[in-house]
Amino acid sequence: MQWNTSADFAPLVLFVGGRRKHKIVRTLRDAAEVLMIDWPLDDGEEYVAAVKACADAVTGQAGMHELRELLLSAAREAGIAVLSVIADNRKMAPNMAA
Repeated sequence: MQWNTSADFAPLVLFVGGRRKHKIVRTLRDAAEVLMIDWPLDDGEEYVAAVKACADAVTGQAGMHELRELLLSAAREAGIAVLSVIADNRKMAPNMAA
């Protein structure tokens, strides 16, 4: 798994330290860093599942979708507010107004 690729991961913004501290998670590296460095709790069941999914994604044994879902569950468990970014990859039709 590529650490810095984001094609399979719809970005998340995690508010981990009050109103002004946020982390943007776009890649596997971002997910690993937020879980290991910025996470406020390290003993919840959902957190442990997210860390395992992150390790599994590193070794290619789990996908980014599974990691993203477990990261969201861990955030709910820890009371972390999340802004989920959903990209619309459909092509925009050209403006045909004359």
